[in-house]
Amino acid sequence: MTVLEDRIEMAESSGELTLDMMFEWLERMPVPEGYKVEIVGGNIFMSPQRDTHWEIIAAIYDQLRTKYPRQRVKSGVRIDYPGHLNGFASDVTLMTEGAEKQSNGLWRHEDVEFVAEVISKKTAANDYGPKKDAYAAAEVPVHLIVDPYTGRWHLYTQPKDGEYRGELSFDFGDGIDLTGTVVGLVLKTDEFPRD
Repeated sequence: MTVLEDRIEMAESSGELTLDMMFEWLERMPVPEGYKVEIVGGNIFMSPQRDTHWEIIAAIYDQLRTKYPRQRVKSGVRIDYPGHLNGFASDVTLMTEGAEKQSNGLWRHEDVEFVAEVISKKTAANDYGPKKDAYAAAEVPVHLIVDPYTGRWHLYTQPKDGEYRGELSFDFGDGIDLTGTVVGLVLKTDEFPRD
């Protein structure tokens, strides 16, 4: 057993395991370059950033930047969400105007207006399941899932009582009309690549 495994086991047995502890351990581990690390429900997931994945993230980011300043648009930044040990590094996040980091250096989930997740094969179940549930519990007003494997996008709005009441799905090429939401623009998807 390694020292890290020993510490994790001790923390779990004493009920003291926290997201900060887990991320501190991850910072000491040799995470391969080009991998995104998240903690979902206390489980650590590492997924590679592929070209297709990055091109979609960049397309969403670029379109948000036509309306919002750089300081409000984030990518791959840790934000802790409701539920058991949920520390996500969402693909694209739009923060509210005037949002500020907490004293611990992290952004508050209460200040998130929009989240976009681009599906990776090995972590798709997280994006469609516990992460979507955590975003709804946090009352993130607009949540977008983009799936390059199916060539479809899924929009979730109107969070209430831990679930999204509004749901809409269309194919790549169909615009994502967010004009009736806090985002207030239409995202073009005709150049989203497929896997």
